[in-house]
Amino acid sequence: MAKVSSKAAIAAIQQAKGNLTKAAEALGIGRATLYRYVNSKLTIKAALDEARESLIDTAENKLADEIEKGNMTAIIFFLKTQGKKRGYVERQEITGEDGKPLPISIINADPDDV
Repeated sequence: MAKVSSKAAIAAIQQAKGNLTKAAEALGIGRATLYRYVNSKLTIKAALDEARESLIDTAENKLADEIEKGNMTAIIFFLKTQGKKRGYVERQEITGEDGKPLPISIINADPDDV
C-alpha cells in the first residue's frame, strides 16, 4: 500500500466531498489503493462517511432552495419521496377489463415437455 498519512487521506477526502476517485488522484494513488486504505482505517472511513453525509445535507439545502423558488420538479420530487404518509405516492393498479380482477390461468406443464 502506498505511503499516505491518515491526515493527508482525510484532507483529500474532505476536499473531494467524499469522491474517492478525485481524492485518490489528489493523493497520487490509485482508487483501489484508497478504497483499501479507507477499509483498513476507521478514522478515514469515518471521514468518508462524514464527507458524504455533508454532501447529502448540501443537496437537501439546494432542493429546499428550489422548492422555495417554486420549482415544480423539485416540489413533486420532494412530495413523492417525503410526503408519502400524506398520500403523495405514485402507484399503478393493474386490473382486468373495466376494473374487474385479472383472470388467472393455471397451466400445468407436462413433465415430458420440460
